[in-house]
Amino acid sequence: MTRVTLDVTAVPAHPVGAGRYTVALAAALARRDDLDIEVVLIARRRDAERWADLGPHARVVAPAPDARPVRLAWEQAALPRLLSKLGADVHHSPHYTMPEAARLPKIVTVHDLTFFDHPEWHERSKVPFFRRAIRVAAAHATALVCVSQTTADRLVELCRPAAPITVVPHGVDGSRFSPEPGPEDGPLLAAAGITAPYITSLGTIEPRKDLPTLVRAFDRIAGDHPDLTLVLAGARGWGVTPLDIAISASRYRDRIIQPGYLPDETLPALLRTAAAVAYPSLAEGFGLPALEALACGAPLVTTTGSAMEEVAAGAALLVTPGDIEGLAGALDTLVNGDPGQAARRQAGVAIAARHTWDASAESHARIYRSVGWPG
Repeated sequence: MTRVTLDVTAVPAHPVGAGRYTVALAAALARRDDLDIEVVLIARRRDAERWADLGPHARVVAPAPDARPVRLAWEQAALPRLLSKLGADVHHSPHYTMPEAARLPKIVTVHDLTFFDHPEWHERSKVPFFRRAIRVAAAHATALVCVSQTTADRLVELCRPAAPITVVPHGVDGSRFSPEPGPEDGPLLAAAGITAPYITSLGTIEPRKDLPTLVRAFDRIAGDHPDLTLVLAGARGWGVTPLDIAISASRYRDRIIQPGYLPDETLPALLRTAAAVAYPSLAEGFGLPALEALACGAPLVTTTGSAMEEVAAGAALLVTPGDIEGLAGALDTLVNGDPGQAARRQAGVAIAARHTWDASAESHARIYRSVGWPG
């Protein structure tokens, strides 16, 4: 049996992006009746309970400090000894960094390369740290996981990795994210202060999401749709001032709703009830909300030259990043219901059906087996 340790210490209480990937992967691995792989989750001290509840095969060890700077130091100083004590055969670091001194096969997931390409989109203190972490992983990891071909190609261009790269797309929970309305959809949306018809975006509010462009595009079409609102769902991250300025300048600011971070059970209702889902991000490693929107049969517009274009594969309208008029036109098309919408919806549901977290977990398991030391 190959014993795999999965580092879940970077996942916050309200996960987004890479955190949601880690949670979903851990849950899918914990469900597997796999006799040749044992997965041990390495968690923070105060965080053991939520990981133990993931599935019948979840084994949790929770010695990591809670505070981020101390935890990152712990990863380098103490985690290698813990892995040895646990008898780990493979260690998977799902968020860029890895315990550099650990003497066992190490797998690192790289989500995107925006720390190199767009440092202005990140908090200044994180940029040099994660640039170094990605370079170290590229040079010294046993294997690398990239969440899209877009990310893999850019990693090769920037870092020339010594380790093999496997592209493993994210999954979507089809039992939750589906076109079929649920009986609680209305009450869940009402509890969040959301009523149809609306356009929505979903994700942490930060510079790369380019929500000021979405607000300005909504301003272009709101006069023609007097009942339409814009729902900017997601926690406020950093760099939110340009968005606040755009909202303040909007003629229809009273029709722009910011419900904050929405609980998981509300997300399918938010997406499948929307007149349009807008994901105008300037760049993403994958763009999970875009895939979830497709799974819900939602009319989707996202950006060209991005991982989201790769994910959508023709099932969404595409606009150039930052193009206010192009985004406004696409939103108007979706809200009005163009002739191609039914075909795109059918294609999107089919694409999402091929992207399951169980399939993602199986792809990860193959990597674990390929590099693992048999226990």
